[in-house]
Amino acid sequence: MRARRWKSLAGVVAMVATVGLVAAGCGDDDEPAAGGDTTTAPASDFTAGLVSDVGKFNDRSFNQSALEGLERAQSELGVKGTPVESAAAGDYIANLTTLARDKTGVTIGVGFLMADAIDTVATKFPEQNFAIVDFPNAALKNKPANVRGLVFATNENSYLIGYMAAKMAESEGSKVISAVGGLKIPTVDIFIAGYQAGAKAAVPDIKVLVDYSQDFVAQAKCKEKALDQISKGSRVVFQVAGGCGLGALSAAADKKVWGVGVDRDQSDLGAHILTSAVKRVDTSVFDSIKDAKDGTFTGGSDKLFNLANEGVSLGTTSDKVPAELVEEVDGLKQQIIDGTIKVPDAL
Repeated sequence: MRARRWKSLAGVVAMVATVGLVAAGCGDDDEPAAGGDTTTAPASDFTAGLVSDVGKFNDRSFNQSALEGLERAQSELGVKGTPVESAAAGDYIANLTTLARDKTGVTIGVGFLMADAIDTVATKFPEQNFAIVDFPNAALKNKPANVRGLVFATNENSYLIGYMAAKMAESEGSKVISAVGGLKIPTVDIFIAGYQAGAKAAVPDIKVLVDYSQDFVAQAKCKEKALDQISKGSRVVFQVAGGCGLGALSAAADKKVWGVGVDRDQSDLGAHILTSAVKRVDTSVFDSIKDAKDGTFTGGSDKLFNLANEGVSLGTTSDKVPAELVEEVDGLKQQIIDGTIKVPDAL
């Protein structure tokens, strides 16, 4: 099946009032993928550590994208990277502490659920550099000056997806779409908030079903939620649950409805993937490592990834989406960048 590759989107409203730095220069979809065929840099003594959450690095989603950022830094910057997997939440502090004791140049925690552990370890090792994906520095208990928050306004690319999903569902005779989240936390709900808003803008009387699996790993839990939504008429299932969400996309394939991927471009899962809400976690990890290596890393603030700097995007979009709808969504994208459309960032 042919596929239409959209250029990366990237525009986000501030997730917190204290968001400081704005990311720049993130590559678009036509650039080499993180960890891909790039020129290998001379070896460096600089070290970088990456700690996964319980989803582990093979989740084909959030953690894998972070690992690709580390691998890109190894290839392009010549740094020595140390990826560490967490089997359980109780491993977070121990894994972060091990890297800090080794005086790793920068240590990055992957995900909202690692916030308390990052706060604890960074406070204990104030001379070390840390970053955390998906959590603002200002929301950390001790607000450590050595921690950079890496935040994404995924409400904006999700708005475009919701708009497209509602229009596609309507064209198939349905006014029901859905989303399966992992846990009900801000970094999940920001996707769903944008998705709902975009859907309502497209088809005001659309029904958006939302359920949470309470899990980011167990695919069966997400599949069960998605199957229930499909039985209630959903024609598009948006997964916002990491590795667990692969089960929701499997349900969509089984029932021959559309699925929407998350975090990475998940179009490789099959022809049923409408598009994906790409979050450039790989870029955020790479940028943090590069800044730390270059001596320009700053903590105590956040780096924001958005439509304007291509930090969020749509992945490969099905060629079954009508050209006129593609053009319409592209126009909405520009309105979000310009600030004409204000997208909610919470439910």
